Amino acid sequence: MDGNQRWAEKNNKKISEGYSEGLKKLLEIIDVLINKNIQNLSVYALSTENIKRPNISLIYNLIRKKGKKIISDLIDSKKVRIRIIGEKKNIPSDILKIFEEAEKIPVEDVLLNLNIAFNYGADNEVISIVKKSLNCGYKAEEIDAEIIRSFMYLKDSPDPDILIRTGGFQRLSNFLLLNLKYTELFFTKTLWPDMNVNEINEILDTYLNIKRKYGL
Repeated sequence: MDGNQRWAEKNNKKISEGYSEGLKKLLEIIDVLINKNIQNLSVYALSTENIKRPNISLIYNLIRKKGKKIISDLIDSKKVRIRIIGEKKNIPSDILKIFEEAEKIPVEDVLLNLNIAFNYGADNEVISIVKKSLNCGYKAEEIDAEIIRSFMYLKDSPDPDILIRTGGFQRLSNFLLLNLKYTELFFTKTLWPDMNVNEINEILDTYLNIKRKYGL
C-alpha cells in the first residue's frame, strides 16, 4: 500500500490525511474483493524499516482513533478474519492490545482472510523460523520444506497468486519473500489512495490470461 505520503504532498494535504485516505482505500478494496469472492488478502501496512520513520506516531494515532471501530465493522459486517504478522517488539503496548483483541474475535462464515503485515520484514521471519526450529529440537538434517512452512507466519494460508505494488517502485521491499515463489507481480505508478476498481479489474483480467506453469 505504497504512496500515502506522496499522495498527501501531491494533493497539498497533511501526511496524516494521506494515511487516513490510504486506510479508506483499503476498506474500499476489501469490499471489491469480497464481491469478487476473493478469499485471501495480505497487505503491507508497515515494514521493519518504516517503524523508524519520525512520523510513525501518525500511524499509531490513526490506529488508536479508528482501529477498534474499523475492526468491529470488518468482522461484524463484512465477515473478515484478521491476522497481524510481524515482530511484536518496538510496538506500543496499546497498539498491540488492539491487534491481539482483533485476532481473538471469532468470525463465523468468513468471507475474507485479511493478513496485515505490521513491523514485518522477510529477513526477520527467517530468523523467527530458525529460532522456532531450534527451540523445538530439530536437527539440521531433519529440517525440510514442510517443517519450515509450519513455522512461517502464513503457514495456514495459500501463497499469493498476485502481488500488486502501488506507488511506482518496482521492488518487493522485503515483503513475504518466502511466499512469492510463483506469484505474478504487477507494478503500478498509481499511488495507493488513488487505486480504483477499474485498475484492480484490469490486473485481475491480465492475471486470468496468464498460463501459469509453476516451473514445469
